[in-house]
Amino acid sequence: MEKSEIIARIGYIRVRAKLTQKGLSLGIGMNPNYINRLESKKDFLPSLEVLLKIIEVCRSTPEEFFYHDIAQYEKDRELAAKIDDLPAHVKEFVMNYDPELMDMFTRLNEKFVRLKK
Repeated sequence: MEKSEIIARIGYIRVRAKLTQKGLSLGIGMNPNYINRLESKKDFLPSLEVLLKIIEVCRSTPEEFFYHDIAQYEKDRELAAKIDDLPAHVKEFVMNYDPELMDMFTRLNEKFVRLKK
């Protein structure tokens, strides 16, 4: 993931959590202008420790933050949960019915198995 995307995601989860830049800065124990400088100047990245604090204060998770499509994360988790809840015979039908559909379910399962842990 590139620096610009990390910074964009910090802004995304901050806005979604309804935090101001100053509020998030103070919430992670930094200078009140820390997040403003990070988001506007884009000339540095937070340390891993600070990034994890940002994620926590914004009520997110590392899994969500680093997910390939952060905006789609919740919907993909919901779909994976619905697939997991299907009876075994329905899963078997889907697997044998259409190889492309099976491929899609396999990819989704691989992505979300780790999210359940």
